[in-house]
Order: sequence, then structure tokens, then C-alpha cells
Amino acid sequence: MKIVTDSAADLPPQDVQDLDVTIAPQFIQFPEGEVSAEDITPDDFYDRLKGMVPDVPTTAMPSPGMFSEIYEQTAGPDEDILSLHISSGLSGTIDAARIAAEQSSAPIEIVDTMTLSGGERFQVLYAAQAAKAGVAKDKIIEHLKNIRGATEVVYTLETLEYLQRGGRIGRVQAMAGALLNLKPVIKVDKADGKYSTVGKDRTLRKAMSRIVAHLTETYGTQQPMWVTVLHGQFSEKADILANMIQDKLQIDKMEVLRISPVLGVHTGPGIVGVATVPMEVMSN
Repeated sequence: MKIVTDSAADLPPQDVQDLDVTIAPQFIQFPEGEVSAEDITPDDFYDRLKGMVPDVPTTAMPSPGMFSEIYEQTAGPDEDILSLHISSGLSGTIDAARIAAEQSSAPIEIVDTMTLSGGERFQVLYAAQAAKAGVAKDKIIEHLKNIRGATEVVYTLETLEYLQRGGRIGRVQAMAGALLNLKPVIKVDKADGKYSTVGKDRTLRKAMSRIVAHLTETYGTQQPMWVTVLHGQFSEKADILANMIQDKLQIDKMEVLRISPVLGVHTGPGIVGVATVPMEVMSN
């Protein structure tokens, strides 16, 4: 069985290579042309983004035709495909995948991860490892629901400027946030796979403390956890957040990774957050 996902899963190249995962690329549309999110490094992207004031690039999802090509190239003789994608509440990517799957002769199962970034990555990693181990497709899909229900993805932003530039929030709301120096703490809601607000704080340190408090309230302090801290171009704050989490939670595995440029278009470089899941859920 082959595993397909998209750029929003924030898979490092080593994951892709080790687990033989196929990425359906999402795209960043600059005024001078389109770039695949897989073909630009985070630092190159954020440096370029900061020079584009007051404009921002836009993003584009893979087309059904591109998914059809990927499925045709990926599917071997009598081989199933499990295609896992960014939440339908945040992107239309999965709709394009479904259209392509309906037109394909290969047996393709589409999975809405109902999340993104590190949370989506957890599901892709499990699916790829389980497929390599010979676990049946229906068993994998069933357990992905357990992972989805046990995962938290929470982040904060240095500024609301990029959300405003991209039209994700109004200018008045962005200006009010700037005047009050508010740092929103946002999570992916499990009910609908959309963003919801955990709270707002006056400093990044307090916002990161709120993230840690949310995690300890959700998981307690004794449960062994897999924690992935993610950031745009904010490594210092990512290290601070990682240390804050290690002081409070029982950590079995800790990583610090970069957020894909295709997700950073609307957040800017000053994003830091975390994806967490109990280690027990990932090892079942």
C-alpha cells in the first residue's frame, strides 16, 4: 500500500525518503510566478515574504489532474493507495483528491486528517509505518481516528499583520490587535477541523505559557508524550517553548521542526506552536 499526502503535513525530507511517502505539492503564487512548496526552503521563503510589504503571495492547491497523475504513477499492480490530507475545514485540497480518486481505476482511500502541520504528520507517519508492517488498510484507517482524536495542534503569532494582508482577518481587527499588542493562541478544533481561539495574551511569553497550560490541562503531566514544536523563522522562541513544555509534560520524544512555507504565507515568519500526541496512541 502506498501513502500520499500534501505539503501541509510538514514532513521533513528524511521522513519522505525513509517511509516512501508521495507528496502532492501545494503552491505559492508570487507575482513573478508559481513555486512548489517543496522547492523553496523556509528561510528563502520568509526572507522573500518580508520583502513583499504590503503584498503577500497567495497559495494554490494541487488540481484533480495533478492528483490523477500522482495516483497513476504511485499505484503499482493491485496496490492500494491511502491518501491523507489537510483538514477539509481549512483547504479544498481533499476535494481535488476525491475527484481524482473517483476517476481512477486504482483502489484509493481518501482520509481527511481534520488537522494540518505536525498533527497531519502524525497520521501520515503512522499510516506509512503501519503499511510497511503489513497492517490492513481498514485497521489503519480506524486507528487514524484515534490519533486524530488524541492530537492537539496549538500555535501563537508574533503579529496579525500577515493574516490581515492575506485577507484572513479585517484591517480593523488587525490594527486593534497591534495597538493592544495581542498575541492570539489558536488551535485546530477536532469537531470541524477549523481554527478556534484558545485565548489572547499581551506577550509571546504569556502566549506560550497559555499553550503549555492548554497541553497540561488536556493531557496531564504523567502521560508519555510525542511533542513536535514547529516554527516559521522563529528558532529562538521554538527552543524556549520546547523547554517550557519539557518542564511540565512527560516527554518521550521531542522534535523542533519548520513549518511549510505554504502554511506560512498567512502567518508570517513569527509563528511558533506545537503538535502533541500521546506516545501510546502512536505505538498501537
